[in-house]
Amino acid sequence: MTGVSGGDSVTLDLLRQKMAEFAKERDWGPYHTPRNLLLALVGEVGELSEIFQWKGEVGRGLPGWSEKEKVHLGEELSDVLLYLVQLSDSCGIDLSSAALRKVQLNALKYPIVNNDD
Repeated sequence: MTGVSGGDSVTLDLLRQKMAEFAKERDWGPYHTPRNLLLALVGEVGELSEIFQWKGEVGRGLPGWSEKEKVHLGEELSDVLLYLVQLSDSCGIDLSSAALRKVQLNALKYPIVNNDD
């Protein structure tokens, strides 16, 4: 993609715009209904799950994983993210705002417990 390098910050809005352009160029709009996007997202989550299916517990940073495995994981994580961004766009949900609100709600629901008492 032009204009995006590994060091640039990528926003959800930029991803939304890129995916909207991508779908428009291919006339995929009629197929990108909320239901279809959700089902595609579920399929991608399944593919992501397959990567971990027989690995057992995996430590942070994926010790012992090959570079090829990490690249594959990144591709599947990206598929999930991109379908999620498209689904939120199709539903008219500002995913960035919704996610920040959810973090705030979780902070209220799960307050910090002081174990020093």
